[in-house]
Amino acid sequence: MRIQTILAHPLPQSFAAAVHGTAVSALRASGHEVLETDLYSEGFAPALTVAERASYFSPDYDASAVADLVERLRWSEGLVFCYPHWWFDQPAILKGYIDRVWGPGIAFRHDRDGGRILPLLTGLRTVAVLTSFGSPWWVAELYMRNPARRILKKGVLAACAPQARLRYLAHYDMDRSTDVSRKRFLGRVDGAMRRLA
Repeated sequence: MRIQTILAHPLPQSFAAAVHGTAVSALRASGHEVLETDLYSEGFAPALTVAERASYFSPDYDASAVADLVERLRWSEGLVFCYPHWWFDQPAILKGYIDRVWGPGIAFRHDRDGGRILPLLTGLRTVAVLTSFGSPWWVAELYMRNPARRILKKGVLAACAPQARLRYLAHYDMDRSTDVSRKRFLGRVDGAMRRLA
């Protein structure tokens, strides 16, 4: 499978980067064709440009500033997002990636008659999220109800790639993590990526 990994963390020595590296190694070892995207190291600017916003509801969305990332998205049969949760949400750079790259005519089409969004990412088969939370499981899942996962699944993927299966793996309580807990999570990442299909 053609899989694009997307890292959203500014520090190359971060745990998110270690998770990303583990995922890439496991995917390649399993025979997948992997394309690595590191939003920070590539200098991705998350804010919509004037041209992008002005053309958002026109027949021709101006994606010229992110054309390379659009091609990578269209190439992908699978996506693996690697990022930490900050304030119970994805980093701003990743939100901006979705805002700018998953645009009209690329990820979806506006249905002028019905007011709906029609999906265009019909070749995207699987999406995996490898993430972390500073908070314990019960705070992220029971108290906050994990808003970022709900938005990705019921908002973004349901609108743009409803056929894609979402896999979600999180290391909770990172603020009190240990070498043992981090190594255990990296082992889970390795196993999950080797089984990705």
